[in-house]
Amino acid sequence: MEAVQKDHWYFVVLIFLPFLRVAVQQKEAVTVRLEEGMILACLCPWNGNLSMVSWTKIPDKVPIAVFHPEYGSSFSRQHMERIEFLRTAPMDGSISMKNVTHQDIGIYHCSVQTFPGGPWITSVQVEDLDEPPEEGEDDDDEEGGEDIAEHPTPEGILADVQLVAEQDSNLTISCNHKHDGTVYQALLERMPSGHPWGIIGVCKQVEGSLVGEDYSDRGQVSCADSLDVNLHLTGVVLDDRGFYRCTFNTDAGVRTTTVLLTVVTPGGFSLSLYMMYIYIGAGCAGLLLVLVVLILAIRQRKKSRREEYRVKLHPSQRQKWRQWQ
Repeated sequence: MEAVQKDHWYFVVLIFLPFLRVAVQQKEAVTVRLEEGMILACLCPWNGNLSMVSWTKIPDKVPIAVFHPEYGSSFSRQHMERIEFLRTAPMDGSISMKNVTHQDIGIYHCSVQTFPGGPWITSVQVEDLDEPPEEGEDDDDEEGGEDIAEHPTPEGILADVQLVAEQDSNLTISCNHKHDGTVYQALLERMPSGHPWGIIGVCKQVEGSLVGEDYSDRGQVSCADSLDVNLHLTGVVLDDRGFYRCTFNTDAGVRTTTVLLTVVTPGGFSLSLYMMYIYIGAGCAGLLLVLVVLILAIRQRKKSRREEYRVKLHPSQRQKWRQWQ
């Protein structure tokens, strides 16, 4: 009966949470390093009675963790047994997270409902601080008070490799690192049209063992012992097109490979296929021209030999030779 009541209040929270009024919000998000046992702080700055604490991850609106003083804690399926409410103080809604992966990177919102002070929210941004900053980031963003970087546009990206695949075909996107150093970690990212880069696979060495993390909702990510990373796509669809990027962290620095995938419908127009047809047509025309020249040369040579033979004949035989011709 108690379990039914807990489930009941949790669903009630999910229904009414979007309508809760936000009275006070912490302006700047706190940055936390992605690491095992990381703590996402959420301590309400005033005293009162805590009614409820909820954590959500952007852009999802469904809470990943909820605490209620009477009914206890509840967690989403993906975060079950990974999140713990610390409760170091009566108004503390901080959590700790274990078994972390790169999928935990992002912005988290903590909402604390209090009485009589009302609601208070704060934001925590989890980043992999061991990663180099993205190209195009500079200090101007921080000086202007904004911590938002513009998404890269396809026009500003240069592809190292260009691939063309037909719809419904199978394809493997390979990012083979040129081994000029020891590779510690390889990240595979994808940039859908109009969206920022998103991690879809990680290959890394942990205590001498190969560890692979597959976050792709399309295909399968595989890791080699050399930390070369591949994405295997079965039944390619139009949404698979776009940019893919592999970032290798090595003792010689960071190496990046960018792949542009173009998907065409069977029988549809493709610039690459069009150019291939042009090359094939030009090759056939060139071969035909060579054959014509060769035939004309052979005929001219035969004609010359006949003329030479006619000249060598005796005058009495030339008349017979003309009649034979």
